[in-house]
Amino acid sequence: MMCKVFKVTKSSYYGWLKNGPSTRWKENENLLIEIMDIFDTSYRTYGSPRITEELRAQGWTVSMNRVAKIMRAADIRARKPKRFIATTDSKHNYPVAPNVLDQEFQSTRPGEIWVSDITYGVPVSLQ
Repeated sequence: MMCKVFKVTKSSYYGWLKNGPSTRWKENENLLIEIMDIFDTSYRTYGSPRITEELRAQGWTVSMNRVAKIMRAADIRARKPKRFIATTDSKHNYPVAPNVLDQEFQSTRPGEIWVSDITYGVPVSLQ
C-alpha cells in the first residue's frame, strides 16, 4: 500500500531497506552542509550561482542546477540587501536659514542660545 502512495516499486523499497541511503543522497547531505556554511558566511546573500562558484573553488564537482535543487529542498533563499535611497534633496532653490552661531556654542548667560532638532521640534537650551 505504501509503495503505491509513494509511487515506488516493491523491489526499490526493499533494496532501500537493505542498502540504506544511496551514495548520491549521502553526498547531497555533505553538500548541503557546505552550502549552508557558504550561505551563512555570505550573510545569507549568495544564491545558487555564487554558491556554485564557491563550491567549485573548494574542489567540488557540482552543477548550478543541483545546488539550486538542494537549496530549494532545504528552503534556503538568498535575501537581497535593501537599496540605498537618497531622501535628502540638497540641490534646491529654497531659502536657507543663516548660520548665526557659526559653530560658537559658548554663551555668557543661561537661555542666551537656543537650538532645536528638526525631527522633534523641541527647543533645548545650551548653558
